[in-house]
Amino acid sequence: MLDERDKIIIEMLTKDARTPFTEIAKVLGISETAVRKRVKSLEEAGVIKQYTVKVDPTKLGYHLVSLTGVDTLPEKIFDVARKLEEFDFVKEIYLTSGDHMIMTEIWAKNGEDLSDIISNKIGKIEGVTKVCPAVILERLK
Repeated sequence: MLDERDKIIIEMLTKDARTPFTEIAKVLGISETAVRKRVKSLEEAGVIKQYTVKVDPTKLGYHLVSLTGVDTLPEKIFDVARKLEEFDFVKEIYLTSGDHMIMTEIWAKNGEDLSDIISNKIGKIEGVTKVCPAVILERLK
């Protein structure tokens, strides 16, 4: 069971995974050692699964980011998802229960690159029936 201190630790690390434990300790009014123990417990319990870095795709030459829905033959959904995992341009993959069976985040250099990805890579995977890209215009949060 998480208490308020654990929730504050999670919130602070979610905003910036590099937040020093000393800073968290000051906010919570506890020792750095206590913060370390709490973080270790959260990791061991699987609450904290990993630490990540947010990257600006444009700084790496990717000027289009697309949330792309992929529909498949029902029996091929897991095969398609595994194939999508192999592509470097696919940054995130989710199985969903909404408009599309699979949602992906795709980074493309430009419109031509995105078109090639959709038509010649994702669209050619066995079992894919539809690919629906939605280009992100601006990230708000």
